[in-house]
Amino acid sequence: MSESAASNYAGVWGNRIGFGHKAALLVIDFMKGYTTEGAPLYAPGVVAAVRLGGELLQVARETATPIIHTNIRYQPGSFQDGGMWVKKAPVMRDMVEGNPLAEFCAEVTPREDELVITKQYASAFFGTSLAPTLHSQGVDTLIVIGCSTSGCVRATAVDGVQHGFRVMVVRDGVGDRHEGPHEANLFDIDSKYGDVIDSGEAMAWLKR
Repeated sequence: MSESAASNYAGVWGNRIGFGHKAALLVIDFMKGYTTEGAPLYAPGVVAAVRLGGELLQVARETATPIIHTNIRYQPGSFQDGGMWVKKAPVMRDMVEGNPLAEFCAEVTPREDELVITKQYASAFFGTSLAPTLHSQGVDTLIVIGCSTSGCVRATAVDGVQHGFRVMVVRDGVGDRHEGPHEANLFDIDSKYGDVIDSGEAMAWLKR
């Protein structure tokens, strides 16, 4: 009988790090391209995650938790700021100003006083001011929701731990276009880069 991934990793990977002293909610790329049926980026798993994201955002707002949203924008026409990423994934060319698919989903639209960081690559940290922004506010824990699990969420989790943050990925607050990559990447994140938690645990901690 083949050994399961969980039993193979047991005692080697999967240590829990838990929450620190101050958390921020990071909302990654909840844009309409992922929730619009028929769009190239459409990911059914993101639709449910957006609904949950609205609830978690409300709790974060009520508890004065720092909130940071990310989106993706490229220079239309040349897409030169997308570099090799856009060459590898030309589907990302929809992420230009004025394209309805690049707009935030209604349930998680940032408020005027909430920071929006625009990025061109998968990680919310790569080429952005995210890390110093969080450090300047004394944040040591990132509660992560958004999409996609196998792309920008995973890349952000990897960079997050490398920048010294406790990364908490909310299982029901992230989504992907297929369950296989979604579950595989949650397994890897939980094993090596952060803690995968459910929304109830995240909300309870924020309300403490």
